[in-house]
Amino acid sequence: MTTIGVEEEYMLVHPVTGLPVPYAEKVRKAVGLDRLTGGQEVQDELLQSQVEVGTPVCHSLDEVGGHLLRLRHALASAAETHGCRIAAAGTPALRDTLHTVPVTDHARYRAMAAQAPQLVAEQLVNGMHVHVGVPSRDAGVQVLNRLRLWLPTLTAMAANSPLWDGRDTGFASWRTVVFSRWTVAGLPPVFEDIDDYDQRVQRLVDCGLVADKGQLYWLARLSERYPTVEVRCTDVQLLADDAVMLAGVVRALVQTALAEASAGAPVPDCAPELLQASLWHAARYGLSGSLIDPGGAARRAGDVLGELFRHTAAALEESGDTREVSALVHRLLRRGTGADRQRAAFAAGGPLAAVDLVVRESSP
Repeated sequence: MTTIGVEEEYMLVHPVTGLPVPYAEKVRKAVGLDRLTGGQEVQDELLQSQVEVGTPVCHSLDEVGGHLLRLRHALASAAETHGCRIAAAGTPALRDTLHTVPVTDHARYRAMAAQAPQLVAEQLVNGMHVHVGVPSRDAGVQVLNRLRLWLPTLTAMAANSPLWDGRDTGFASWRTVVFSRWTVAGLPPVFEDIDDYDQRVQRLVDCGLVADKGQLYWLARLSERYPTVEVRCTDVQLLADDAVMLAGVVRALVQTALAEASAGAPVPDCAPELLQASLWHAARYGLSGSLIDPGGAARRAGDVLGELFRHTAAALEESGDTREVSALVHRLLRRGTGADRQRAAFAAGGPLAAVDLVVRESSP
């Protein structure tokens, strides 16, 4: 069975003010997992109010869900001992605009702050990254070429960042907009093969346009650390269950792309300007209106998700994920995205009500 792993980023927020607090180092140390895992499961992030967790390599969605619940519980307990809470939202509802959150004291992060100080200051965004194993890097490129048309749909499904500076941005995924401002970001281009991928990436590094390959902020890319395709377009999710759903969908998309490439199916085509606009539209509306399907047609969001399910049906069945993913997708359509739920809390009680919702649902 195709392997899978998930990384989640969380904000640390003050329980009363709801503002991000720079307690990442002491919270990470208090988790107590380092001595058991070599520090791999809980790591620092760019800003000192953020922490990242990563599951081990998993073979089933049950494994993914179990690890995410365990890690969320450990991190929430450690945060509470230091007077803060974890918040699994793509952006904080509130932030201190007079005092920026300090950058984590790593050479790479200091270099990023020197390169783009305002972007780093506003990088209070939390994503979820899904790693799916591929048999080779060349196969990974073929997956990227076929997966990219579904990235707007995944972005809409995962939308969980409607608030910024105490206001409703009007976007379901404001994180997508914030992240799009980096040098190399957004939708990955089409590559001929792995040689083309490596040469074009190396040219970006050689020109100094990115400091290293970790600064390739495409919404899907080849991992430099693992033999995986890494899908990065999704906001971190309020609930671990929703993260499991997205992980199952992403794995099914990768498996479907591998099967198409093996069968010699042509790479689907879409005009780059249409695909880019489709991503913006997905970030703006989430699942609350229409989506642009991979064929370039505007349709009801539920119909596009139905097409996604049909597209991945064989892969979901092969992995034994059909029932679980189907149930969770139906729940998503019924209850709405994290953005919808945050927006409802905000409308009822303001930004602190939204913070309370996020904090309550982030911890198992």
